[in-house]
Amino acid sequence: MNKKLEIKKGEIHLWITIPEQITDPLLLKRYRELLTEEEKNRVNRYRFEKDQHSSLVTRAFIRSTLSHYSDMAPQEWRFSKGEKDKPEIINPPLPLRFNLSHTEGMVICAITLENDIGCDVEYIGRDNDVLAIADRYFSPQETRELFSLPENAQRDRFFDYWTLKESYIKAWGLGLAIPLDDFSFTILSSEDPFINNHIRLSFAPHRIDYPELWHSWLLYPNDKHRMAISIQSEAQASHSLHFYHSTPLVSYSPTNLPFKYS
Repeated sequence: MNKKLEIKKGEIHLWITIPEQITDPLLLKRYRELLTEEEKNRVNRYRFEKDQHSSLVTRAFIRSTLSHYSDMAPQEWRFSKGEKDKPEIINPPLPLRFNLSHTEGMVICAITLENDIGCDVEYIGRDNDVLAIADRYFSPQETRELFSLPENAQRDRFFDYWTLKESYIKAWGLGLAIPLDDFSFTILSSEDPFINNHIRLSFAPHRIDYPELWHSWLLYPNDKHRMAISIQSEAQASHSLHFYHSTPLVSYSPTNLPFKYS
């Protein structure tokens, strides 16, 4: 295992693992040994082997990742649902906050100190009518902007909005209890082709929240996935993103966008 990592206030560490690349039976056996009986049962509830595999790797991934910041062994971490029904660490050795997201071909974990954080990753090649979803669930402002784009750009913009919205509601830990049309993202242009932090958040009049307390990023890791991160912190806070690729229990390495998919 690599040496322990330090995370400072204002840093966001985004971890990535690719379950399909992890096939060693002995390593997968070690992953299963990390889990509680309840976690093993949840893994086994998945009907298809591919989904069981992804769930197993995901649970080992978060345990292994957290142990890079602490002397706690991966099998020692315990989790509960917090006051907002969001997974939290029981008796953390330091004030780590995390959020997980998984999709076809990728699992990510965002880690920071103290602040509420949410992340989302989506496989953008999925075969469904995303524009119908947008028309039904997005805010009027977002829908107007989306459908004003050339047709060949609309699908990409849908995933920009969707991942941002998911990251916001996951940071709150309330899921779709927050209607998706209660808040709107405005996405400005960015000179960086892989990271866009020129993003503004606004709210419907009846939603009590404060846009100046939110910071969001859109990430373009490869041509198959879209990511977003949202964090609630001080209005004038500055943040830095750090990226790591991990094979749980084996190794990790700092990396940069774009991520290699396979």
